[in-house]
Amino acid sequence: MRKADIHRNTAETQIDVTVNLDGTGIYSVSTGIGFFDHMIEQLSRHSLIDMDVKTVGDLHVDQHHTTEDTAIAIGEAVAKALGDKRGISRYGNVYSPMDETLTRVSLDISGRPWLVFKAPFTVQRIGEWDAEMVEHFFHSFAQAAGITLHIENLYGSNNHHIVESCFKGLARALRQAVEIDPRKADAIPSTKGIL
Repeated sequence: MRKADIHRNTAETQIDVTVNLDGTGIYSVSTGIGFFDHMIEQLSRHSLIDMDVKTVGDLHVDQHHTTEDTAIAIGEAVAKALGDKRGISRYGNVYSPMDETLTRVSLDISGRPWLVFKAPFTVQRIGEWDAEMVEHFFHSFAQAAGITLHIENLYGSNNHHIVESCFKGLARALRQAVEIDPRKADAIPSTKGIL
């Protein structure tokens, strides 16, 4: 099974993350930010990646360190669980609808981290999570996981729905990309021979 544990302890956060890429979407999430917990739960459930995420952060300062370091730890865990990436499908592409909202998510587990994020927010907070932290989560996750990630909200008016469609889209695209391709289960999906 492709599993990994990451323990990240800094002066700002203490984080423990466990992932199982071959799971069923079972999760236990606690970051101290309710809506953020809900989004990580969506990421686990819809990617079928089991996740155990426990973060204690300096929320008395703000939400930046908690969001960033949690994203880094999850990204590092995914990268570690992927190992040499042998046999993975590598790419994932999803259109993610949620009521009036539609978001497109495309990713490549390339080893070349990059984020393109296009999603407008008309509020400063969704639940108690700062809206500006949404993009920062995706950026930090993509960097730590070594993923090229494109997220574009095509339309929508409800900020909650926009964020949730982004996370569910990432989940479904990630599910596609990490799955083993039975026709090439013994090969690294690159002409370079390495990802």
